[in-house]
Amino acid sequence: MYVCLCHGVTDGHIREAVSQGVRSMRDLRRELGLCGSCGRCGPHAREVLTEATAEISATAVRIPLPGTEPAYSSI
Repeated sequence: MYVCLCHGVTDGHIREAVSQGVRSMRDLRRELGLCGSCGRCGPHAREVLTEATAEISATAVRIPLPGTEPAYSSI
């Protein structure tokens, strides 16, 4: 869905920017030009940024430590 019509930015563009390290509205403005013209995209852009950042933060990375691998029994 389009978030910024002035610059043709979609929610997908914002999510991609977050996956590449963008974490603030300032970063979005610098990278994608959001809120640089009329400013109407700001609230929705912030919402998408917050959701995408939360999704990145919630993604768990499982790193097995030595001696903690699950014991599997062969039946």
